[in-house]
Amino acid sequence: MEHLDVIIVGGGPIGIACGLEAKKNGLSYLILEKGPIVNSLFNYPANMQFFSSSEKLEIDEIPFISKEAKPKRDEALEYYRRIVTSNKLNINLFEKVDKLVNTGHQFNVQTVKSTYSASNVIIATGFYDIPNTLNVPGESLEKVSHYYKDPHYYAGQKLAVIGASNSAVDAALECYRKGAEVSLIIRGPEVGQRVKYWVRPDIINRIEEGSIIAYYNSTVTAITPKEIRLDTPEGGKTLKNDFVLALTGYKPNFTFLKSLGINLSDDEKKLPEYNSETMESNVKGLYLAGVICGGMETHKWFIENSRVHAKMIIWDITNKL
Repeated sequence: MEHLDVIIVGGGPIGIACGLEAKKNGLSYLILEKGPIVNSLFNYPANMQFFSSSEKLEIDEIPFISKEAKPKRDEALEYYRRIVTSNKLNINLFEKVDKLVNTGHQFNVQTVKSTYSASNVIIATGFYDIPNTLNVPGESLEKVSHYYKDPHYYAGQKLAVIGASNSAVDAALECYRKGAEVSLIIRGPEVGQRVKYWVRPDIINRIEEGSIIAYYNSTVTAITPKEIRLDTPEGGKTLKNDFVLALTGYKPNFTFLKSLGINLSDDEKKLPEYNSETMESNVKGLYLAGVICGGMETHKWFIENSRVHAKMIIWDITNKL
């Protein structure tokens, strides 16, 4: 069994940044990614545009050149892929971690393909894999999805979009402009305040003119093959429906974190315990990097403010060695 100084679980931008730092500091390392390079970004909507400008998405001071100030998904995929290939990073793709065991002296990592051991482990798995479910009848129907990819699929269809954040608003606008009949179901009284500032006026105008029908302070009570049922301030309402995009957010794999012995706060935020100066969790040798540090507060950490985690973590590991 191969033994390494550090194993990095997650091959997203922050996992890649950790790999670059490990390589520069002469550590033996391996990045394990369950899908393609930057798997989460790959699964973002096809036309997604970042909130951050390109220079704030850069890692290791490698320039990110984009056509617009705020790059799109395809440009980010190209940027991070080129970093991995040009720097010949040690990364195993499509190799999901099945089990991670802390023996007290080292970490044993079992994947779908092999087994490794390491003195240190960095968890940089993000939060995009587990959606927040509605927990209503009919949510498991084939017409319901918690992920949105391309608006063309919904052209000419009656589409219900659930949510008030960037992903829901982007989907509602794009699908409306491709010919879908869009209803937007929002649990609160307004479109989310964190929606991209250049997009929020657009969705509000489309709602006010009646192009997109919004149901505020409303929740879904059931989904059937041909309808969706709502609880609104005016009472129950039934809409004809072909497809549902339940874009209600995502959460980290808390079960995985707890299985590693990482303490989580008792409140609804479920914040993991870690040293803010080193990013080491309450488990010695086990580090957290990126958005996963925010627990349910998935808006707290993102690429531009968590890329520094790589230097902090590798400095601490190198210092110990």
